[in-house]
Amino acid sequence: MQVQFLLLVLAALAGGVGVAHAARPFMTDDARLTTEGSCQLESWTRSYANRAEYWALPACNPTGNFEVTAGGGYFKPDGQTHSHDRMLQAKTLLRPLTSNDWGLGLALGRVWHPSVHPGPNNLGSTFLYLPLSVSMRDDQLVFHANLGWVQDQQTRLNSTTWGGGAEYWLHPKVMLIAEAFGDDRQKPFVQSGLRFSVVPGLFQLDFTRGTQPGGPGRSAWTSFGLRYTPDKLF
Repeated sequence: MQVQFLLLVLAALAGGVGVAHAARPFMTDDARLTTEGSCQLESWTRSYANRAEYWALPACNPTGNFEVTAGGGYFKPDGQTHSHDRMLQAKTLLRPLTSNDWGLGLALGRVWHPSVHPGPNNLGSTFLYLPLSVSMRDDQLVFHANLGWVQDQQTRLNSTTWGGGAEYWLHPKVMLIAEAFGDDRQKPFVQSGLRFSVVPGLFQLDFTRGTQPGGPGRSAWTSFGLRYTPDKLF
């Protein structure tokens, strides 16, 4: 019965029926923070048919309910000059997530694209979103939903962003993940895969495949990532 229910959930997500940053490899964020008095590192690579991306996003929680993430990405299109992004985000919880209950957060951030044009232009996007998470079956199954806003600093266009995802523990060390996400200006994206807890609570590896159904060619990607979350640093 659990497997049948999960398959229905994943089918809905994969259909894209209806962005932000979460625990790798999700783009849909969750109503959780990294450990109080500690930092975490999330890093991943995403490979397309004609380009590759490399990301590293360290995050720290100095007070217990205030997480700051600062990092960036490096992009290498085939036959073109590389570029990079920088990101800064602050996040807090309005209602902490607990087992068999729900949680709600608030995040605000900015992404800079300094390589769009020569010179100190620092173009980018400002974003705001609410992550909602719902825990079921003693955290074996957790749903996430996001609703947000983003403004492009070059065009001044405003967009509504959204995301929906699910995490399901197949085994104490193996999690099945799936999500759909996008905005009101383009077709949605979907991805699914597995997360492996190499050292539970400390070190994770993940693998996902994603695409934009009905989108332009070469939109499919493969992603590999890691997450390191030490218990206490300060």
